[in-house]
Parts: sequence; structure tokens; C-alpha cells
Amino acid sequence: MSSSSPIRIAVDAVGGDHAPAAVLEGVTAALAADPGLEVLLVGPADVVSAYASAHERVEAVVASEIIGMDEHPAAAIRAKKNSSIVVGCRLVKDGRAHGFFSAGSTGAMMAGATLVMGRIKGVSRPAIATVIPTVDLPVVLLDIGANADCKPEHLVQFAVMGAAYARTVLGVPVPRVALLNIGEEATKGSVLAQEAHALMAAQVPGFIGNVEGRDIPAGGADVIVTDGFTGNVALKLMEGMSKALLGQFKAAMLSSPVNKVAAAVLKPSLQSMRDRLDPDSHGAAPLLGVAGLALIGHGSSGPKAVASALRVGATAVRGGLVERIAEALES
Repeated sequence: MSSSSPIRIAVDAVGGDHAPAAVLEGVTAALAADPGLEVLLVGPADVVSAYASAHERVEAVVASEIIGMDEHPAAAIRAKKNSSIVVGCRLVKDGRAHGFFSAGSTGAMMAGATLVMGRIKGVSRPAIATVIPTVDLPVVLLDIGANADCKPEHLVQFAVMGAAYARTVLGVPVPRVALLNIGEEATKGSVLAQEAHALMAAQVPGFIGNVEGRDIPAGGADVIVTDGFTGNVALKLMEGMSKALLGQFKAAMLSSPVNKVAAAVLKPSLQSMRDRLDPDSHGAAPLLGVAGLALIGHGSSGPKAVASALRVGATAVRGGLVERIAEALES
């Protein structure tokens, strides 16, 4: 797609804990940052119509139903044909939008994207990827929850798709791809890990072998592959540990008058570090392997996360992410 062509991203106005206010604020910021971005705002008429009438480059698409977090994903997708998630996925399927973002039910987004958009030819299992901030360059980690049980060949596909995402969105020319394991040796780990290692070594360009959990925040690879169960546990552990450590650090810096003075001196550097490591700066988690761009936001997404998701979505569309994944899998 030409860099001058407008990018149309559909956005679920009512998805997430802080919707619609946080979603609308994020959309406003994204539109201001990217003059080539257009938004199809999906949701109830009283939410989307008023906003669209007051903002250029926004079109209202009315969806009268909402899928709740506690609903069975596949059943809800089939029953609520006019829900914001189904309508958003259909906009991509029909070619009216280049991608769709929602911070609503992750399960419903996975089911909707797979059932409505369909899968890229040859993809056995779509996978959710996320970008992990590190001390150096960010790392793509997948799968983080779409597939709790995997076969070795699934991990090979995850590696190929993750590498395509790293090239397209993060600008890594030749991504270093690694397998998450309990040791660096090829013979370590479960049967799944050992068989996946052998297949990846033979089939995945840029494969550098195994990495351990401690290597994720250190930036030991550009793409790290694992099954969805392990990936989700690793991600949640890092999120929880990061939050706890930051809380402890803040408490220590405010614990005495002397520490408060030191905190004031260090504040600019600490703020810069916090901004660099902030996961909200790296956009939503894409569901890779579906025949369209599906961006899954965290349920607690605020305006910054929404704006970042649309920025990443526009970058992915301009770089032809879906087409790159299809070409990589075919080759």
C-alpha cells in the first residue's frame, strides 16, 4: 500500500473497562498524530454518531449489541451478529477497513477474527503476539494465550509470523528468533520443546536456539516463541513483577526527606526510563495468522494504549503485514 494512501482502522468504541471515554480520547490523539489515518467508529448510535459528527476522518458504524467479558466467546459471536466486535471484524472482511481494534473480550476478538475474517491460507493456529519492552530493543513474544496446547509445527508457524511482525512493525531487518525453554541446549525441555527446536533449526531463518525466561527482559532475541500457556504465564509474571518493583522503588524514594530530594534530582531520568518501558507505548496485541489485521487491547487500556494501538495498526497496514505473513508461510 502506498504511504500516501489513507489507512482506515475500525475501532470498538465500547470495548474495555474505561470505554467509551478512554477509547474516544485515544482515537482523538491518534488522528492528531497521523493525518493519513481514518477511523470507522463502531458502537451504539448515541456514542459513535455524536463523536463522528464532531471529528473529521471519522465515520460512525452503528452496532446495537455488546459482548460482555463473561460471555462464551464463540457462542456470543454466533448469537450477536450486530455486536461491535462482529461488526468490526466484518468491516475488515468486506474491505471497508484495513484493520480492527478492540479492548473488549479477548476470547470474542479471537473467535470473531477467526470465524469472520478467516485464516491466512496454510495457518493452523493463529497466535497472539505482544511487544515486550526490554533494556535494549523491544521483543516480540508469542503465543501469549491463544493456544494453550501446541504441536511443534505450530511453533514453527508462530516463529515465521512473529518474524514478519518484527520486520514490518519494529523495523528489524533480520530478526533473531528463539524458542523459550528451560535451558540453552537443544536437548533441554519437554518433548514439544525438543521437537520444535529441531524443526525451527531446519525451517526458520534467523533461528538462534533456545533462550530462558531471564533472557526475555534482557533482549536476548527479537522474537521469542512458545506455547500460549507458557507465554501467558511469562507475560503475567513480568507484568506483576514490574508493577511490584516500581511500587517498592517509589515507596523507597518517598520514605524520607533525603530520599525525596534524590527522587527530585533523578525524576527526569526515571521518567524517561518509565516511558521507554511502558507497555502502553507499544500498541495492542495482534492476532497473527488471520486474514486481516486484528488488534487486541488490554481490558484496562487507557487513551495512550488506544492511540498506540492505532499507530501500530497503521504501520502494519502500510507495511503489508498480512501479505508478508502469507508470503513467508508460503515460502
